[in-house]
Amino acid sequence: MVEPYYLTTAIHYPNGRPHIGHAYETIAADVMARFQRLRGRDVRFQTGTDEHGLKMAQKARDLGITPRELADEMSGYFRDLFDKLDITYDRFFRTSQDDHHRASQALWKAMEANGDLYLDRYEGWYSIRDEAYYDESELIAGEEGEKLSPQGTPVEWTVEESWFFRLSRYQEPLLELFRTNPDFIRPDTRRNEVLRFVEGGLRDLSVSRSSFDWGVKVPGHENHVMYVWVDALTNYLTGIGYPDNTEEFRKYWPADLHLIGKDIVRFHAVYWPAFLMSAGLPLPKGVFGHGFLLNRGVKESKTLGNVTDPGELADRYGVDTLRYFLLREFSFGQDGSWSHEAIVNRNNAELANSFGNLAQRVMSFIAKNCDGGFTAQAPVTEPDQVLRDKVARACSVELPEAFESLAFAAGLEAWMQAVFACNAYIDEQAPWALRKTDPARMERVLATLCGCIRDLAVAISPVTPRASAKMLDALSIPADARDFAALARDPALEAIRVDNPTPVFPRLELPQEAEA
Repeated sequence: MVEPYYLTTAIHYPNGRPHIGHAYETIAADVMARFQRLRGRDVRFQTGTDEHGLKMAQKARDLGITPRELADEMSGYFRDLFDKLDITYDRFFRTSQDDHHRASQALWKAMEANGDLYLDRYEGWYSIRDEAYYDESELIAGEEGEKLSPQGTPVEWTVEESWFFRLSRYQEPLLELFRTNPDFIRPDTRRNEVLRFVEGGLRDLSVSRSSFDWGVKVPGHENHVMYVWVDALTNYLTGIGYPDNTEEFRKYWPADLHLIGKDIVRFHAVYWPAFLMSAGLPLPKGVFGHGFLLNRGVKESKTLGNVTDPGELADRYGVDTLRYFLLREFSFGQDGSWSHEAIVNRNNAELANSFGNLAQRVMSFIAKNCDGGFTAQAPVTEPDQVLRDKVARACSVELPEAFESLAFAAGLEAWMQAVFACNAYIDEQAPWALRKTDPARMERVLATLCGCIRDLAVAISPVTPRASAKMLDALSIPADARDFAALARDPALEAIRVDNPTPVFPRLELPQEAEA
């Protein structure tokens, strides 16, 4: 039986067009999904948009349209962006869909049946921007003394009738979860933050609103809509068939990984497992809270005028280059920074000059000097075997181990060191000189390099799918021989056939506006 793997991003709030942070998270998740498919797993990958809540209602009112019209328009921008970025989602989820309302209400009824919901009056601080409630002790002072959430967003005092979830009942079960499963929350910095929050004591959570009606109706109480985070988190269940006990639900739940931003870890690592415990459902296997993507070290905002359209970056630099840069430039899990200069430099130094140039040199040489192919006959020498072993270890051991733990930059560094080793080998062996003095040895050197390029292209294909596919096409590698199992079955290429090799990683120039 093929082992299933269920992966989700956070569903993105579409009260504005997608920004580079949305692209960053979704690209990382797509790389993980593609990587797990290369490992032979049956992957289910879900992303989408979180369309309910007060922010959406207010934004639609300001624009003079309905919340549904706003959701339809904005979710389309997200879908278009993800398609442009080659995101291989299995379902693009929208919380306004009918099956999701039914699933959210089923989860509510399960929590209610467990005695964890009660009606009371809510008085406290609420951030519309975060769609989150905050205790007085969590607030910080703004520049002019106004109260702000821990995220620095405005809060307002809210008073209304509300349903409450008995979150306090789950303090000890949650702490036990964190003790017995230390990898439930990653990285360690996020785990420590959540531990401190839960150890500080949990108060019951307001889980409905009665001051607006754009959301999932509370069963039996139509004047209430569910708190947007109850509704939003349920998407991970809806997308695989909950509440029906479908084969799909049985196969994929519990989720292997919720990949989210660090600012919403509390919702996923505290509220979500508590809801699931209450409903008697298995818990996800892990939550990973990645860092923020900064623009030259500064968080992007409309006020600063530095908000980036990721679609424009993809058009300017290429989808593969953007995907590679975002996972290569800094450690996943930490905050990182991007700039035009950094993208251009990383592409030119590593993708164009190192890997792309290596592949083009070798395949063009074969096309011109070996009638496009040959079968290597000369014996494998020590330098050949040393390179093979170096590349095989990087592609089949070091990169997979790193990617499995979401250490993308470390995996790509191991891959890059193997590329450098190939470039050193071709310079040392000089097949252009061997062509005149020892043609059989030349073929062995070229076959060794083609095998290494094949391995490197397969290993990097989750990150650079378009370029890898073109490179493997040029090497005449069959479509069913482009995964880790194929590399293990056929560790060396002996019969070489090159077909129309063309450069796949062009050098880039810095845009004039960035230079200025």
